[in-house]
Amino acid sequence: MIQSTPISVPAATTTRRIWLHVGTLFDGETTTRDAHVVYDANRIHFVGTEGNTPPAGQLNPGQTGPDVTAPDATLMPGLIEAHAHLFLEGGELDVEKRAAYLTQTSTEHLACARARLEPLLTLGITAVRDAGDKDGVGLALARQSKSPNRPIMPYLDSPGAAIHHAGRYGKFMGSPIEDHASIDACVDSRIADGADRIKLLPTGIINFKQGIVTTKPQMDTAEVAAIVAAAKRHGRQTFAHSSGDIGIDYAIDGGVDSIEHGFFLRDDQLAKLRDLNIAWIPTFAPVQLQVDNAARFGWDEQIVGNLQRILDNHAATLVKGYQMGVQIIAGSDAGSVGVAHGLGFILELELMERAGMPTAAILRAATAASAARLAYADPIGRITPGHKPRFILSVHDPLATVSNLRFPKTVIFDEHVLSQTDSFDPKGL
Repeated sequence: MIQSTPISVPAATTTRRIWLHVGTLFDGETTTRDAHVVYDANRIHFVGTEGNTPPAGQLNPGQTGPDVTAPDATLMPGLIEAHAHLFLEGGELDVEKRAAYLTQTSTEHLACARARLEPLLTLGITAVRDAGDKDGVGLALARQSKSPNRPIMPYLDSPGAAIHHAGRYGKFMGSPIEDHASIDACVDSRIADGADRIKLLPTGIINFKQGIVTTKPQMDTAEVAAIVAAAKRHGRQTFAHSSGDIGIDYAIDGGVDSIEHGFFLRDDQLAKLRDLNIAWIPTFAPVQLQVDNAARFGWDEQIVGNLQRILDNHAATLVKGYQMGVQIIAGSDAGSVGVAHGLGFILELELMERAGMPTAAILRAATAASAARLAYADPIGRITPGHKPRFILSVHDPLATVSNLRFPKTVIFDEHVLSQTDSFDPKGL
């Protein structure tokens, strides 16, 4: 019978190292058996595979055996959610309640977002790339996550307010270029606010009733390129909300670091992403949840058909992009309608698996690939010496199916050890 309770692991400190001996290690890139990992609260000191045990110099004085031996368990890096709006409660489906939520003050939004952070860690989400808000919630959380006295929370970074044009899509999460004298001044203001990277909105969103993006892009190639150049002056990456092939052309040719969503990507654009080292974050979950809750939203058969065709095309594009060598990064757009933080990310991984992307490649997209391409400040996403000790330990093997990430697990985050049990409460996510 499969164990339904998390594995007990002692907490590491700056002076006490922990030695784990596990049956399977997925280090973020490759899988090995019979592995040993030694770490303290700050970093990983030793990784040995196929019976390669740590030398005495890597252990606590007098230690002769592992602190934990778990031959049926898999150890993997903590998950990285690469696209989430932390200021929004994603799991709420009621339209009126969501509208009322948005009328709260920035202080209230910040309090709600803070309350999500420890539950996120408990689910195994050890890092989040926030995707922007206009009230500085993500920036405040990112500053807190980097503080020496931070509470129990994932690593976070944030762009602050996304950049868009006045009167165009994005008012709820951004502020317009027109508030500034120039593009350079706009980007400079984001950096002054503390932005870890720059988020821009070259396009609008999908018209579900018609099944396409019906609005013209709000930025052309030259404008995207100017934002990218301004961001590079500050050493910042850029990520672009992009759906509809024309707007995606502008974002790619403008030189952004990643395409977010990317609905209606063409094959030639996939080749450009690969050749230009631009990452793609597909975000299936928001559209899938529109299908799953069609009756609640009043979508008729035609609209549901449109949505399903979009999802089917996106799935085929994902597999094609993976086969072509596009850098695919996992992000759920959590905070969108129905996309709960944490659980929505696991759903995103399941949808990628359902589309036909190999499970191990999906786990890479949620760990090592994300960390490597998106250049987070902390050394994360890999189980290798020198990286942070941020792991998931479970007898429910994620390499068999990503759905196993839903089940009880132990999450190690520096000096903290958290346990996700069957009684986990998703309220507020």
